[in-house]
Amino acid sequence: MRSLDIGATGMLAQQMNVDVISNNIANMTTTGFKRQRIEFQDLMYQNITRPGTSSTSDDTIVPSGIQIGLGVRPAATYRIHTQGTVQITDSELDLAINGQGYFQVELPNGETAYTRAGSLQLNGDGEVVTNQGLRVEPGITVPDDTVNLEINESGQVFIRLADQSDLQEIGQFELANFINPAGLEAIGDSLFLETEASGDPIVDLPGQENFGTLLQGALEQSNVDVVKEITSMITAQRAYELNSQVISTSDEMMGTLSQLR
Repeated sequence: MRSLDIGATGMLAQQMNVDVISNNIANMTTTGFKRQRIEFQDLMYQNITRPGTSSTSDDTIVPSGIQIGLGVRPAATYRIHTQGTVQITDSELDLAINGQGYFQVELPNGETAYTRAGSLQLNGDGEVVTNQGLRVEPGITVPDDTVNLEINESGQVFIRLADQSDLQEIGQFELANFINPAGLEAIGDSLFLETEASGDPIVDLPGQENFGTLLQGALEQSNVDVVKEITSMITAQRAYELNSQVISTSDEMMGTLSQLR
């Protein structure tokens, strides 16, 4: 019976659906996290009677035929890059991106990764780094005797030294953007890598066309809507139960056949 295999594909698909939803809920408080949505596709069909074939010697055309579907499979996990809510923290190096764009981060192997998590800090050399200690590009170094640090919405970094009254500019944040952000490869730690699907990064200053602005003393929160995720989980659970019921019903039917004498 095909229904046994079909039901099994449905259960496996909904199991992965719950995995994706669980990851969204687990990261509901992760800074800059973007939720995912799973996409499904139907599997190939078995043609009992192919549509458009002749049913008589007079070339009478079969209008629809008989096609039996063989189940479902996960096709993609699509990351939704909508804006998360902004939480005010009043920390000088907390930066929220209001709009499109990613901070550029230098990995230990020399590659560039991208992130929306703007909880930045200073290392022992005064360089601006992520909370994993990865240097933010382009490099910005804050002097030891800095008493005040200001970052405007265009990404310009100003400091006031202990023996000075005027602000001086020491650097400029840049943002990267992609034609297809959903094609970025997530590698954990809120970091992404470019791929052939995402396209090459487009780098420009905050506030330029198609680029967001920076907000100092704030962090972008996850864009996970818990109510929607729980609703999706209930739907996935019901779909899983229905597919398991298909397998149970198929088993009962096969048991009935085996008892015929």
